[in-house]
Amino acid sequence: MNGKFLLNRRDAKIMGVGAGIADWMGVDALFVRLGLVVAALVFPVTILLYILTGWLASDR
Repeated sequence: MNGKFLLNRRDAKIMGVGAGIADWMGVDALFVRLGLVVAALVFPVTILLYILTGWLASDR
């Protein structure tokens, strides 16, 4: 883990949450994005958490 979680709007596809999580964990963003899609299909509340994270997290 690379310290504080920040949104990554530079490498963002939608809100920068997936890229931010990937940077924070030190993994490829593709794996995080695929995991988020699978999680959203299995647990629909993931969509709400994704939106809340994109809205509340800092990008600085």
